[in-house]
Amino acid sequence: MELGSGLGHLTYSTLVHPGDTWEEMWASLVTYVPKVKARVAPKVPFGVSLRLSAKSAEVLASTPSERDKLKTFLADNDMYLYTVNAFPYGPFKNQVVKEQVYEPDWRSEERTRYTSNVADVLADVVPQGVSPSIQSAPLGFKPRVTGADVVASYTQHVLRVAAHLVALEARTGRTVTLALEPEPFCFLETTDETVAYFRDHLYTGTSAAALAKLAGIPISEAHGALRRHVGVVFDICHQAVVYENIAESLQKLVDAEIPIFKLQEAAAMRVPEVTQKIVDALARYAKTIYLTQTVQKKDGKLTRFLNLEDAFEAWKKDPGPREWRTHFHVPVFLDSLGEFGTTRFAIEEALKFHKARPLSRQLEIETYTWDVLPDHLKTGDIVDYVTREIEWVRGQLAS
Repeated sequence: MELGSGLGHLTYSTLVHPGDTWEEMWASLVTYVPKVKARVAPKVPFGVSLRLSAKSAEVLASTPSERDKLKTFLADNDMYLYTVNAFPYGPFKNQVVKEQVYEPDWRSEERTRYTSNVADVLADVVPQGVSPSIQSAPLGFKPRVTGADVVASYTQHVLRVAAHLVALEARTGRTVTLALEPEPFCFLETTDETVAYFRDHLYTGTSAAALAKLAGIPISEAHGALRRHVGVVFDICHQAVVYENIAESLQKLVDAEIPIFKLQEAAAMRVPEVTQKIVDALARYAKTIYLTQTVQKKDGKLTRFLNLEDAFEAWKKDPGPREWRTHFHVPVFLDSLGEFGTTRFAIEEALKFHKARPLSRQLEIETYTWDVLPDHLKTGDIVDYVTREIEWVRGQLAS
């Protein structure tokens, strides 16, 4: 829904629902989203964030009747599409995902074709006046970046998608954007790393010349096309996990002229003081299908663990004062989970910044872990839960 005052559109990520196939995503879309709209935007159009796996994107891109069905559903229910989550290529529910969520990464033909299919779908389905975004992976899993050749391959494939977006804009008039999402343990992890990649690899004369050749446009236009079509998703949870000052990170992106195509409201778990009792309580979160990247702050030093279990082992070997922040998405309206806290404060900082100096036309709440949350954190059913999150974010921007 449009928030007004230049604050952009707000919705929630349908990644929270079953949606590994188009049949599953369609069922979730028609079952849950109208109920959420009835609660939070009964009299105004409601924006939709669609989760599309590679298989779903292929179905929609190759089947005009399915796209027409989607357009009819959105129109009949006073909804509009403005963003697609095209981060997880394959299944994301009911099986172990862990670091495979980043595969195939951005050096692959599969990722390039998947993203281009999503762009084609968006160009056909979104209404006039909306510049939709494609949320995508942070190029690759950092331990698999073995040399400069890997980074060069990432960039080559991103440029090929950018050329596709340029051609799509010329043909349809729709400006579709690619938004890379930094995440702990990935090649794009910190804001400084992200700025460096865009500065040194993507927003360069070499990349502009490559895009010009791929898209058949002058180099003078390619510089602007790169910034028009390729930017980032700023997931507040991810940057809070790595202990960034959120306002400073946002300003770094602004200063580097890297567009934030989507500002994502998400909260992580935070343990300000680790104890054995806390470790025991955290055990229930460790046995999950998702990664639980944990960053420890001890004696002013940051140490990264791929999963909570790794942090537990470090604690057993050397117990003592430390803080942990864990990449496990928890309800954005909670600042306490009982035994420990959350990084909700980071969302509050980001929204304060956005309210004063709007950063993006697209806001989205992403708490996809409903299916693995402990029962005591679930408030009513999934519609109740999503509604409460949207109302909390909207309240922050209104206050």
